[in-house]
Amino acid sequence: MTDPNTPDPNASNVPPPPPAPPAQPAPSYGATPSYGAPATQKTNVLAIVSLVSAFFISLVAIITGHIALNQIKKTGEQGRGLAIAGLVIGYIGLVVGIIFAIVWFAIIGAAISSGTVTTY
Repeated sequence: MTDPNTPDPNASNVPPPPPAPPAQPAPSYGATPSYGAPATQKTNVLAIVSLVSAFFISLVAIITGHIALNQIKKTGEQGRGLAIAGLVIGYIGLVVGIIFAIVWFAIIGAAISSGTVTTY
């Protein structure tokens, strides 16, 4: 017979795990959580219009970009980077368009003055 006071050689010396913490009750529908969702600020619409129109009509991008920057300064909305990007791309497009028009008219003028093109 074995003595009940002698430790079992097959048993480990690990203490039992602590009791699990009580489970949190599931929130019911319609209940507000104890934390607030971060407030999302809206992006200025004219800043978006400025960036999008910069690829098509540079003058519209420049005008809406300046208006958007003015509104963003007053209201604190998001979109300052979009408005600046629209302005930069718009100004670059406007300068490239003006250079293209000057070169185009110079070529047409040179062709007319050399007699290559006849006018009626």
